[in-house]
Amino acid sequence: MRITMTWLRLELPQRWRSLALLALLIALATATVLTAVAGARRGDSAVNRLYARTLPATVTVLPNQPGFDWNKVRALPQVVTISRFAVADGGTVEGAPGAETQFPFLDSSMTRTIERPVVLAGRLYDPERADEVLVTPGFAAAFHKKPGDRLMLDLASVKQASTNYDGSDGAPAGPRVPVRIVGVVRSPWLSDDPGVPGGLIASPALWARYPANIFGTQHSVFVNALIRLRGGAAAIPAFRTALARATGRDDIDVWNNSVNFGDPFRRVTGYEAACLLAFAVTALVTAMFLIGQAIARYVSATTAELQILQSVGLTRRQGAAAAAAAPALAALAGATIGVAGAIVASQWMPIGAASLIEPHPGIDADWLVLGLGWVLVPLLVLGASAALATRYLTVGRSARAARRSVAAAAASGAGLPVPVVIGARFALEPGRGRSSVPVRPALLGGVIGVLGVLAAFTFAAGVTDAATHPERFGQTWQLGAFFGFNGQDGGHTAAALKAVAADPDVTGVDDARINGAQSGQYSVESFTYAPVRGKATPVVMTDGRMPTARDEIVLAPISARELHAKTGSVIKLAGGGDPVTERVTGIGFVPVGPHNDYSDGGWLTPAGYHRLFAGSHYAFKYHAATVSLRPGADLTTVARRLNRAAAKAGAPNVQFGPVDPVQELTIIRDLEVLPLALAAFLAVLAVAAIGYAVAAAVSRRRRDLAVLQALGMSRRQTRLAVATQATVLAVTGLLFGIPLGLAVGRFIWRDVAGLTPLAYHPPLAVWALLLIAPAALLTVNILAVWPQWLAVRHRAGQVLRTE
Repeated sequence: MRITMTWLRLELPQRWRSLALLALLIALATATVLTAVAGARRGDSAVNRLYARTLPATVTVLPNQPGFDWNKVRALPQVVTISRFAVADGGTVEGAPGAETQFPFLDSSMTRTIERPVVLAGRLYDPERADEVLVTPGFAAAFHKKPGDRLMLDLASVKQASTNYDGSDGAPAGPRVPVRIVGVVRSPWLSDDPGVPGGLIASPALWARYPANIFGTQHSVFVNALIRLRGGAAAIPAFRTALARATGRDDIDVWNNSVNFGDPFRRVTGYEAACLLAFAVTALVTAMFLIGQAIARYVSATTAELQILQSVGLTRRQGAAAAAAAPALAALAGATIGVAGAIVASQWMPIGAASLIEPHPGIDADWLVLGLGWVLVPLLVLGASAALATRYLTVGRSARAARRSVAAAAASGAGLPVPVVIGARFALEPGRGRSSVPVRPALLGGVIGVLGVLAAFTFAAGVTDAATHPERFGQTWQLGAFFGFNGQDGGHTAAALKAVAADPDVTGVDDARINGAQSGQYSVESFTYAPVRGKATPVVMTDGRMPTARDEIVLAPISARELHAKTGSVIKLAGGGDPVTERVTGIGFVPVGPHNDYSDGGWLTPAGYHRLFAGSHYAFKYHAATVSLRPGADLTTVARRLNRAAAKAGAPNVQFGPVDPVQELTIIRDLEVLPLALAAFLAVLAVAAIGYAVAAAVSRRRRDLAVLQALGMSRRQTRLAVATQATVLAVTGLLFGIPLGLAVGRFIWRDVAGLTPLAYHPPLAVWALLLIAPAALLTVNILAVWPQWLAVRHRAGQVLRTE
C-alpha cells in the first residue's frame, strides 16, 4: 500500500490531464448505460405501478340501454364502487382543437373511490363545483395550460343532445361554460392516447347543472359505468353471473379493463424496455472498447516506468497495484459523476408509450441500478488495469508465432501489388509484441456497425410501409357508416346498401351487424361478414380462412391470444343464451368499432351470428357498413355520392365517411427512434474500431513501414497500403454486415408485427442498401487520411535508428 500511495503522489501531478479525460469518458459511458437500464426498468413497470396507485376500475359495463337501472348493479355483492358515465358528447374546449372531453361522469365517486388519479400538479376537483375541471398531462403540454388557467367549455344544445349529438354535425350550439383547471392528473382511464392532444375531465356538478345538454328531451342517451370489484379480476366471472341474474340480460358487455387497456400498454412498454436494454448493452460494448483502449495505453505507459523499479526489488503484484491505482481513482470519480448524470437524465425517461402512463414523471433515482453501476464500474476498471499491468510486467513471456491471414496470403500468392498485400496484412494480421494491432475488434466493429445501420433502416422501412398501407392493419375498406343501434335501423338499410354497392367506384360492401359475445372474462365483439350484391370487402387474414358454416368463427389476433385459441381450436361463446361451440377457422383483422379495436373481435357468417345471438336482448348493438373502393377513387366525392344514394333509397340519416387510421401506427412510429439511436451507437463503434486500428497500425508498425521504405516503397505506395488496410476492414464489414443486417431488421420488424399486431410484410430499405457500401468505403478512407500523413511523415533512417 505504501508503494502504491507513493507512486500515486508522483504520478497524479504528471498525468492528471490524461486521468481527467479518462474520468470524463467513464462518466459519459456510465451515465448513458445507467440511464438506459433504469429507463427500461421504469418503463416496463409503469403500467403496474400506475394500477397499484390509482384504485383502477376492474371492469367497464356497457348495457347500452337508455334508462338502465344501475341500482341493481350497485347492490351486487362483488361491487365495491361504481361511476356512471353518459355516452354523449362532453362539449368542446375553445382554443383546444382535438382535445378529448371524456364521456361525462355522473357520480362523485370518480377520482375518489374509483380511478383515483395520481395528481401531477394542483389538486382534484371538488365534485360540488361545476366550474372546476381536471386535465391530463397531454392536454397541459399540447395547449400550454396549468392549474389556475381558465377555459371556455362549449356544450351541445338541448336540440343537438336530443339527436345523440356527437360533434359531427357542426359546432355545439349550447351554453358557453367558463371553467378553471385545478389539477393535472393521470390514471388508467384518465390517461393520454398516442397521437391525441390530451383530455379534460369535468366535475359531475357541471353535468348535474346542465342535464338537458347531455340527455336532451328524448332520454335516448346510454349510461354505462366503470366498476371496481371486490377481489379484482378474479371476481369477474361471478360478477357476470350475478349481473345477468339481476338484469335479466346475459348479453351485456363486461370489459376486463386490465386486459382491454393495460395489456396493450404492457406489450408496447415491454418492447420499448427491450430496445432500451439493447441500447444499454451496445453503449456498454462501445464504452468498453473505447475506454479499454485508453486504459491500455495509460497502463502501458505506466508499466514502462515501473519495469525499471523491478530491477531494484519491485514485485509484480506491487507494480500491478501501483499501475491500476490511478485508473481506479479516475473510474470512481467518473462513476460518481455518471450516476449524478443518470439521475438528471431520468427526467426524460421513460420514453414512448410508457411516458403516457408513468405515475411519477420527472427525476427518479433507481438506486438498485445506480448503486450497482457505481460499485461495478470502478471494480471493472481496477480489475482490467491490474490484469493489463500484470501482463506487461511479466518477464520472459513465451513468444507465440504471429497468426497469418489466409486472405492476405492469397493476395500475396496472386501477385497483387506490394502496397495492397501490406495493407491486407495490416488489416487481417494482428502481429505480435509491441507491433500488435487490435485486428479482431476492428473487424467485429465494422461488421456490427454495418449490421446495426442496415437493420435500423430496414426496421424504419417497415414502419414506412405500415404507415402507407392501411391494409397491414386490416383496413381494406376506405369508407364506413353506421345504420342503427340497439336493434333499430335509421331507415331502409337493405335498399340503401344495394344502392351503395351499385356505385361504379365501389368494389366491396359488407353489411355488418355487431354484437358482443362472452367467453369467461373476455368479450368478443362479433361482426357478420355479409357481402352486398356479391361485392365482398377483402379481409386480411394472418392464418386460415374465413368462416363458411354457422358454427365457424374467425378471431382477431388479440382475441385469439386472450382465448388461447388458434386455427382449428374449439371455443365456447355466449351471446344472450346458452353457450355455443365455435370452431376457429382462421385469424384475421376486423373493423374498428365502438367497443373494439381492429385486432380484437371476430367474424361470423350471418347464419352463425343469428345462431349465437338468438337469445340476445337486441338483434344487434350496432349495424354498420364498410365500403372498399377502386384504387384512385376520391374519398370525398364518392362519400358524397353514396350519401345521396342512401338517402334516395330510404336512409337519409346515413353518413359515409373516411376510416380513421389506427392508433397503433403512432406507437410504431415512436418505436422507430430506438433502433435508429442504436444504429448510431453501432456506427460510432465501427468508426472508432476501424479508425483506431488504422492509426495503431501506422504507429506500432512504423518499423515495418520504415524497412519497406528503405527498400524502395514510395510515399504514394505507403499511402495506398494504409488506404488498403482501411478498405479491407470496411469490405469485411460489408460482406458480413449486409446480409446479417437485413436478417436482423426483418426479424425485429416481424417481432413488432406480432406485438402490435399487423400483417407482416418483409421490409426492404432500398436506399440504405444502395448507399451503405459507398458510404462505408468513403468514411473509412476519410479516417485513413491522418494515418496516411503520419506514415509518410516518418523518416525511415530515424525510425530504424531508434528501434
